[in-house]
Amino acid sequence: MRNQGLSGRVSVSPELLVQRLPNGEAVFLHLGSEQYFGLDPVGARMWGLLEEGRTFEDVLESLLAEYDVDRDRLRGDLEELVRQLAACGFIEFDDHD
Repeated sequence: MRNQGLSGRVSVSPELLVQRLPNGEAVFLHLGSEQYFGLDPVGARMWGLLEEGRTFEDVLESLLAEYDVDRDRLRGDLEELVRQLAACGFIEFDDHD
């Protein structure tokens, strides 16, 4: 089911270190698990909006306004990213807004 577990606002793990690189990419290190993750510039932009505490739908709408991309493709890419970040323990969604 689409958006299952993707509602609410994003909460970032306090054990997550994020470094933005000059080329627009971003790298992550989770201190607890020592997991490392890298994002290209588009993924880093997605991350930037997510870490502001926005909802999934807010992030999707902002990205659609910035990029010339099909809504379904962008939704799928964003869903994949947040699921990967959540699986690594980097973020979680607070469903109690």
